[in-house]
Amino acid sequence: MKKMFLLFFLLGFNSWADGGAVLAPQGSMPMYTGKQEAANSAEVPAELKGVGIKEHLGETIDLNLQVRDESGQLRTLGSYFQSHRPVMISPVYFNCPGLCNFHFNGVIETLQKIDWNPGDKFEVIAFSFDSKENSELASAKKANYMKMYNRPGTENGFHFLTADEATIKKLTDTLGFEFRWNAQANEWSHASAAIVITPDGKISRYLPGIAFEPKDMKLALNEASNGKIGNIIDSVVLFCFKYDEHQSKYGLQVFRVVQLAGAFMVLILALWLTPVLIRAGREKV
Repeated sequence: MKKMFLLFFLLGFNSWADGGAVLAPQGSMPMYTGKQEAANSAEVPAELKGVGIKEHLGETIDLNLQVRDESGQLRTLGSYFQSHRPVMISPVYFNCPGLCNFHFNGVIETLQKIDWNPGDKFEVIAFSFDSKENSELASAKKANYMKMYNRPGTENGFHFLTADEATIKKLTDTLGFEFRWNAQANEWSHASAAIVITPDGKISRYLPGIAFEPKDMKLALNEASNGKIGNIIDSVVLFCFKYDEHQSKYGLQVFRVVQLAGAFMVLILALWLTPVLIRAGREKV
């Protein structure tokens, strides 16, 4: 009993020495110190608010929009859309110090691994979302990337376009591409994606990021053309693969493979049985 009384006495003395403050139990919230609490890790930084890509699959872009090519000529966006040829659009800006370069470098490096040529099977557009950029800058950027791609005769399949602010807003709104000016960094805050469009202007697929699988890019282009730009093997591959929206890539469909294997076995059996049935018919005669 004496020991317990002594313990309570010491606790009371400590509380009195601290100005009457009651000791907080273990595990309670820390006392307010006047310092600002750290920001929630889930909170979007101010410079990234309103920045991103909202996929508008199935929407149709306005092919009557007026844009300028790298030579300074005013053309309609629809002039780059040919029968059976899908178009891959990358919203970028040519003076970008980082992300745009990484993105389009990734596009070029992936196209180097594909046996289809721009201008033959599909078209590639780098579209500047900075209305202050001009065709002279676009021309210089194209020249650099043509050296990097190093596939002579494909220059007519690449298009580096600029436009006025109203046109830029209309196209990027349709594409779901959101960006904003970061005054502190003196550059645009934006995401990156190669957006595949069907020959009639419908948004077919988004390939986000700066690195791409050649298989995914080729499948996306073939899918946008309804299988019209590839050969029979490309069509079979397209049948067996389906785009996974969660992983942003194409994955093998086991059910489709089983279907294809079953059809192949039926064909083999038919080819094997046909001569047997014909001989059997002749023997009866």
